[in-house]
Amino acid sequence: MSDIAEGLGVAIEGSIAAKAVEPHDGTANAAPTGETECANCGAPLTGPYCNQCGQRAHVHRTLTAIGHDLIHGVLHLDGKLWHTLPLLAFKPGRLTRRYIEGERAKFVSPMAMLLFSVFAMFAVFQVIGLTVPTNLSTESTLDEVAEFSDSLLKDQEERLVGEIEALELANSTDTVQRQQLERELLETRAARDEVEQRKQEVLGGGEEFDLGDLDVSMATGVEAIDKGIYKKWRDNPGLMLYKLQANGYKFSWLLVPISLPFVSLLFLWRRKHKAYDHAVFVTYSLSFMSLFFIAVSLLAVSPIDVSGGWAFILLATLAPLHIYKHLKHTYSLSRFSALWRFFLLLIFMIFIILLFIQSLILLGGF
Repeated sequence: MSDIAEGLGVAIEGSIAAKAVEPHDGTANAAPTGETECANCGAPLTGPYCNQCGQRAHVHRTLTAIGHDLIHGVLHLDGKLWHTLPLLAFKPGRLTRRYIEGERAKFVSPMAMLLFSVFAMFAVFQVIGLTVPTNLSTESTLDEVAEFSDSLLKDQEERLVGEIEALELANSTDTVQRQQLERELLETRAARDEVEQRKQEVLGGGEEFDLGDLDVSMATGVEAIDKGIYKKWRDNPGLMLYKLQANGYKFSWLLVPISLPFVSLLFLWRRKHKAYDHAVFVTYSLSFMSLFFIAVSLLAVSPIDVSGGWAFILLATLAPLHIYKHLKHTYSLSRFSALWRFFLLLIFMIFIILLFIQSLILLGGF
């Protein structure tokens, strides 16, 4: 129940954020009802909205009006959304092109669409239980790491023993190779013993875990930062995973500036395409992917797709197809130009995701 409440809260938060960056289109939703002055600022009225402060000419005082305001304020369901969604799903290139060229009053802006879709995605994930595990303990994590390390060392030990036995069966006279293998075998066995000993010391509580004993992988190159972040992940991995999840939607907008340099590289010699064009393309593309993930996740937990097979097929086919169509029609590319840029963009997406995750880890470490 708490997950459902949290999910609904996230959706409302995203809708409010989207509404904050989405200007009203200025279209009339109600005919004038005889008012001559604005109830807010007193300016003369010439239409259904005040041309000075923007307030409606007619002020509703009914319970149905409160319900309407609630639905509109939270879900932001107006004409713009229904103009935007079909094009975003089926003709994303046309939507992006029209928005770039100035046709904006009838469409939800890219950033407002991204905020709403990302927050809605994480809200749905909360409701259906598709979240990262947060009940991890330091002990279980260290135990898993120790088991994995021991497994690797055990495989290496078996390989070395096999090579030594092969030399003995072949009556090899290569004493140098044999001595090298035996030395590596002794080192491997000593490493296994050390892993087991450290595991018992840490899990048994007999000794503090010394960061100096570990080879800390540097994320930023600044030792103080990296060891501090590493210590937090080691001490409370569940909390850090929760922070990673929470920061995932709060800082989802970071995907736009991270993606911009990569998309710009695809059109480095095409000066007619500006950074603004790429930003609109990236933002609308991310918006669709967020909404698409919502649909796929709901399908995966529905009785229609018990095994998750259809959800995976849709994800593996429709998502790349949408990116290709979006790229081709936004920039008016030929099929060949769109294809090679599409495959290069897929490679760039790996680096974009890695940079985004790295940013979330750093943000969660402070």
